[in-house]
Amino acid sequence: MSNEEIEKPEVEANEQAETEASSETEKTTEQLLEEAQQQAEENWNQVLLARADLENVRRRHARDLENAHKHALDKFVNELLPICDSLELGLNAAKSESASLEAVRDGMSMTMKMLLDNIGKLGLEQVDPVGQPFDPELHQAVSMQPADGIEANHVISVMQKGYSFNGRLLRPAMVVVSQ
Repeated sequence: MSNEEIEKPEVEANEQAETEASSETEKTTEQLLEEAQQQAEENWNQVLLARADLENVRRRHARDLENAHKHALDKFVNELLPICDSLELGLNAAKSESASLEAVRDGMSMTMKMLLDNIGKLGLEQVDPVGQPFDPELHQAVSMQPADGIEANHVISVMQKGYSFNGRLLRPAMVVVSQ
């Protein structure tokens, strides 16, 4: 046998081994590619689900916010209903021929007390500073008058009461201050 004949089966065996190795590498590469595509598809599905969840949360939040705005004054309105009823009863009583000024006055006084109690439950407070030192943060001086027996810069009288809501001043009290 010649050297060529001996080397030919070895070359053929090497080529066959290389072909098998490259086909295994190709299979491995194809498998890796397929696995990567599956992973990418799973990730894409997760992204789509996350987007859908986020959109649902946004819609739910918008709906809840709309309902909160719509029904924010429910408690306030419910607190005012008895006052409306009382005013209506007072008007009907005042229309009768047997109505006395004192009875109407008492009814108005009770209605005013009911109003102040109900709005007080909601956090609205009156600022009525008679006899207190003048505070420009809470009071608006309308005029100054000399007053005997009262220190300077104290409130003598209140022309219009002020109001604060949950600690924040809504309207300052309009006052007359001593000189």
